[in-house]
Amino acid sequence: MPTPHPTPHTPRKNKLLAALPAAQYERLLPHLEAVQMPLGSVVYESGGQLQHLFFPTDCIVSLLYVMENGASAEIAVAGNEGLVGIALFMGGQTTPSRAVVQSAGYAYRLGAGIVKKEFDNGGALQRLLLRYTQALITQMAQTAVCNRHHSVEQQLCRSAAAIHRPRSSPAGGARLRVLRGGEAGVRPPAPRNVNQRTYGAT
Repeated sequence: MPTPHPTPHTPRKNKLLAALPAAQYERLLPHLEAVQMPLGSVVYESGGQLQHLFFPTDCIVSLLYVMENGASAEIAVAGNEGLVGIALFMGGQTTPSRAVVQSAGYAYRLGAGIVKKEFDNGGALQRLLLRYTQALITQMAQTAVCNRHHSVEQQLCRSAAAIHRPRSSPAGGARLRVLRGGEAGVRPPAPRNVNQRTYGAT
């Protein structure tokens, strides 16, 4: 059972949720649940069943493509400009990617049933989700080109630009340290499943 946890974060700190018309936002609000996102926690595994759509407010999530031998490569990042779990509304329940928190913070999650119902109704939420999906596909294409043609240093610069944070925040540096470990073939120790660490929205 989720444990109530006071937090200054609100769903509108996510730019997609903030862009919704007031009526649709108010309809979704009771179903949005605040979730703490610790560094290194797993949002979902490759091939896993997706149960929620996540809207980050101040955390950053890395999407990794996992190969048969266990090796992985980052294909995209998602922060408060977007969401995690596009397979839920794009016609699938599973995804070939793995999502891992690379900068700790909070997110709001929305259950799969609500996501599908709202998406099928059309309107502003559907348009926003599809526009974000197009942007995510573009980011993945740029990442593929960068990984193929750029040096490791250039790839780190691209990643830092994609997740730009204020210099006063240590989270960006922590994320880059984790990214360096991933590129060296080292996995974060004992990642936790973020779906097991939930908090009531306030």
